[in-house]
Amino acid sequence: MEKIEYVGTVFVLDHKYPEPLVDHSLKKLLQLGIKKDDIKVTDSPENPKVGSVVVEIFPYHLEISRVRTIRNDSFISGTLMTLELSTDAEGNYID
Repeated sequence: MEKIEYVGTVFVLDHKYPEPLVDHSLKKLLQLGIKKDDIKVTDSPENPKVGSVVVEIFPYHLEISRVRTIRNDSFISGTLMTLELSTDAEGNYID
């Protein structure tokens, strides 16, 4: 699996998804080489910097992006990768 290069905090955007989805998403990020202590789960990043990694959680995939520009307290990012999240027949997340 490809490793993500980053510096500082990795923001994980959680829009109040179920705990099993968030936990599985964090597990996948650890497999990509992101340190647990560098991950901040939030609904909106506080003071992101250009170059910061932002991960948006969706039920069946993760959108991993890097901040390119900041304008008026908003950021514009470019996608680095999309990581599919797989489930078994019962809907449990699997590797």
